[in-house]
Amino acid sequence: MKRFPVLFVSASLLVAVGFVPSTKAADWPQWRGPDRADHSPDTGLLKSWPEGGPKRVWLNENAGLGYSGYSIVGGKLFTMGLRGDTEFLLALDANTGKELWATKVGEKYSNNWGDGPRGTPTVDGDRVYALSGQGTLIAAQTVDGKELWSVSMTKDLGGKLQGWGYTESVLVDGDRVICTPGGSQGTMAALDKMTGKVLWRTTDLQDEAQYSSSIIAHPGGAKQYVQLVAKRFFGVDPDSGKVVWQSDFPGRTAVIPTPIASGDQVYVTAGYGAGCKAVKATSSDPAVVYQNKVMKNHHGGVVLVGDYLYGHSDGYAWVCQNWKTGEEVWANRNYGKGAIHYADGMLYCLEESSGTVALVEASPAGWKEHGRFKLEPQSTKRSPQGRIWTHPVVVNGKLYLRDQELLFCYDVKGS
Repeated sequence: MKRFPVLFVSASLLVAVGFVPSTKAADWPQWRGPDRADHSPDTGLLKSWPEGGPKRVWLNENAGLGYSGYSIVGGKLFTMGLRGDTEFLLALDANTGKELWATKVGEKYSNNWGDGPRGTPTVDGDRVYALSGQGTLIAAQTVDGKELWSVSMTKDLGGKLQGWGYTESVLVDGDRVICTPGGSQGTMAALDKMTGKVLWRTTDLQDEAQYSSSIIAHPGGAKQYVQLVAKRFFGVDPDSGKVVWQSDFPGRTAVIPTPIASGDQVYVTAGYGAGCKAVKATSSDPAVVYQNKVMKNHHGGVVLVGDYLYGHSDGYAWVCQNWKTGEEVWANRNYGKGAIHYADGMLYCLEESSGTVALVEASPAGWKEHGRFKLEPQSTKRSPQGRIWTHPVVVNGKLYLRDQELLFCYDVKGS
């Protein structure tokens, strides 16, 4: 059942308690950053690492279980974690790792690959939005974690809990929270960010949710919300919720990576042999630019830098792929599967099995490594079937990494 706020905190009170909402250039307010391209805003970072890697600034050993990522805004780090049988939204001091507050989000999500939340909180002004593994979405105050409203993807919005839980990191745009409950009421939903009330559903599309997160794209200059589900990806008109285009995709088992858009082109990829596809999304029947299996990204993500895509292709190698043609530029088989992040001309590649982090040039000339280190210590509470799956993030000269309840911060600016 929906729970709506009985008390709203005024802007004057927020100022009085010392929190002034801000979105600075160095903030990282959501999954994959301000525009969901996974590009850090940082410059002046180290171009090589010393033996043993960059200096560790702090380690928090009580982040809770799960694979939730982190948002960093106004000196605060927001993430989620499972403690006991409850999933919490957490706020930490990004400079010290000290916990500031913890707010209950929902009941424990259990899974053989590891219990707990999967999504990354989204910060918008004085509010933060977080989705639990069971599909409970809450809005809370950034200043103290006070819950303002809560909506269930299943009970309220008619969605279905998938095998790996709800993993989406919700998108906040204007007055809307965009989420993907899936189901007969409409695959995608727009909620009023102040109350949680439904503004629209994509009633012309009723696919079940998968594990991807939506983005904002502008093909042909028209703003759209783009999302990927098992058998298709599609664009939605932000005002009406009408699906303006869709394209078939051969997803299987689990479809996870976030779509990528630049200009008129929209690109998606997935593992389990699905491959990748790019379309020109300027009409109701998008023209296919290419479709192949050069990139079969499972869940470590892909980044677009200039005219080249970088990421791990499942069962194959780390790959550089031409954005315009889809052709393979190079492949590196000497580093294990994992997640990727881009900052200041470099790729931060995290090997999921060993916890090794490599600093690699973002270059079509080949895999050129400039240092590596192994994450230590590592969690003893992680499921035997789980790996180090939380993606790296670099912001304000700091590299943030996570292995379940262990949350790490490293100095990658050397200042």
